[in-house]
Amino acid sequence: MRTCRPTFLVHAVFCTLAMTAALPTFCAAKEKPATVSSDDVTLRLFQLLDSSYGGKLSDFYFVGDVYKDPKNPDKELQHVFKAEYDKARAFGRLRLYVRGVDKLTPGQLKDYTPQQIYDFADADVEKFTKTDPGPLGRTGDLYFLATENGPLATTPITDEARKEYEVCVSQWLTPALEKK
Repeated sequence: MRTCRPTFLVHAVFCTLAMTAALPTFCAAKEKPATVSSDDVTLRLFQLLDSSYGGKLSDFYFVGDVYKDPKNPDKELQHVFKAEYDKARAFGRLRLYVRGVDKLTPGQLKDYTPQQIYDFADADVEKFTKTDPGPLGRTGDLYFLATENGPLATTPITDEARKEYEVCVSQWLTPALEKK
């Protein structure tokens, strides 16, 4: 009949203690979420959408700023936006689609809804996707830009893209939602 060896028990106890001591090190290796400033435009937008819209916004259209056509500097265009938000989504909670149309006259702004104006444009020029508050470019954020003669394609997030996103959210989307 076999007897229990003392060396085996010593090794088993030693392994158990070593694994238990190393456990906090493995747990601490997790990436901690970076703190976000209370002035962050996305954080304020998410708080507004959660408190006033129940964490869900479907197909919200609004008209934005006038800008010069990059291909023809004598021509003025106007941004038209579509925003979607769903707090329950794990990825891409906020989706902001951007289209460009010829500069609208005051009469056109009265006669047509923002959705109709958005639909007049052929295709999206840009798309921003945000998952969590913080500056554009964090994990899960995407920026799409229209190619020369094609659809939107993923593009690296630059400082210019960050600035454009912040302007869209702070000067156009948030004020439009607060008016609604």
